[in-house]
Amino acid sequence: MLLLTGGAVRRDGRFEEGTLAISGGKIASAPRNADGASVVRVPGCLIVPGFVDVHVHFRQPGYAYKETIRSGTSAAAAGGYTSVCTMPNLNPVPDSMEHLQAQLDWIRRDAVVRVHPYGAITQGERGAALSDFEALAPHVAGFSDDGKGVQSREVMREAMERAKAVGKPIVAHCEDESLLRKDWATHDGEYARRNGLPGNNPESEWRQVERDLELVRDTRCQYHVCHVSTKESVALIRDAKRDGLPVSCETAPHYLCLTDEELLDEGRFKMNPPIRAAADRDALIAGLLDGTVDCIATDHAPHSAEEKSRGLRGSLNGVVGLETAFPVLYTRLVETGLVPIETVLRALCERPREIFGFPRCGLSPGDAADVTILDLNRPHVINSANFRSLGRAAPFDGWGVSAAVAMTICGGKIVCHNLPGKGELP
Repeated sequence: MLLLTGGAVRRDGRFEEGTLAISGGKIASAPRNADGASVVRVPGCLIVPGFVDVHVHFRQPGYAYKETIRSGTSAAAAGGYTSVCTMPNLNPVPDSMEHLQAQLDWIRRDAVVRVHPYGAITQGERGAALSDFEALAPHVAGFSDDGKGVQSREVMREAMERAKAVGKPIVAHCEDESLLRKDWATHDGEYARRNGLPGNNPESEWRQVERDLELVRDTRCQYHVCHVSTKESVALIRDAKRDGLPVSCETAPHYLCLTDEELLDEGRFKMNPPIRAAADRDALIAGLLDGTVDCIATDHAPHSAEEKSRGLRGSLNGVVGLETAFPVLYTRLVETGLVPIETVLRALCERPREIFGFPRCGLSPGDAADVTILDLNRPHVINSANFRSLGRAAPFDGWGVSAAVAMTICGGKIVCHNLPGKGELP
């Protein structure tokens, strides 16, 4: 038995001082004494359910030079994540069981945390013929063509009907390509105009959100919007929820903590959708506070150093964030009083499990022992050279933060230990 002592345990949304006991991969009842148990002291730390990231790119199979299942899940563990959902822009694209199996084999061999793959909405993510929803459904968290918006209204309607029939969500990258410049470099805002850069029109996101919500109204498919970045998208989703539609969404730490006025012309600031204006950031924070924004997902998307070395114009889209998410969120949102820590933890721990139907993890006896331990008094500077991820393009590189993930336990196994001077491995 493993005993975690000296911290505050989050059970069913509330913190209580006490001991957390783990045995056989499950949360156990605390014994009356510690005889024969391995004890790890975590004084002053918060003990919370393991984080869930519903939007990561681990690149394997097909692009292992960017990231592998082993390096990606190691990065997840370092960031406090015990479950992740992997996007399907792979080679082969998981649009059939034959193609998904290649990814499942890597996961079985190399993953150190729980990995839930998505199946593609369309074959090859080409936006036309649908994937084999029926065969894939028992093995995937949902269906997404992330990296591309489904341009055809008719194809998306059919996808929603098929997804509803198999009981899985559509997880949508919303982007109307007819409203985009193909050479866009960043958000179409003051920074782009001041620096002569081609801009990404925010309407390209929210117009497709608007279209899809109309389809949800007809089909009643469970629908989740990826990486929301605009104030208009937040308003549309808020209204849809008020109307009782089965809709949820996520945003990312970089949209909550940065604006386009803070950009540098470096590849570590190039992502899709781009970092937008202060009004968009403020709307996302308001949406997080009122429950419109359900989840905080990193959209962890590693590329090689060369692919991210071409500035905002030429770098590939995608930044890494698994290892920086909580320290940045805590420092920029919680310590400043913008967002209560309970709201951040609900978006990291609880809402993802509820939306995607993952097993409950309330740190009560019988729950899976997926546990994250947080040290809220660990000042340090983010240094991408120390990442476990193969990716280094982090928009928060060099930031001073005040908190850290001290330990991650998945299925009762310690998968990341970062307790210098505060604890010892049993």
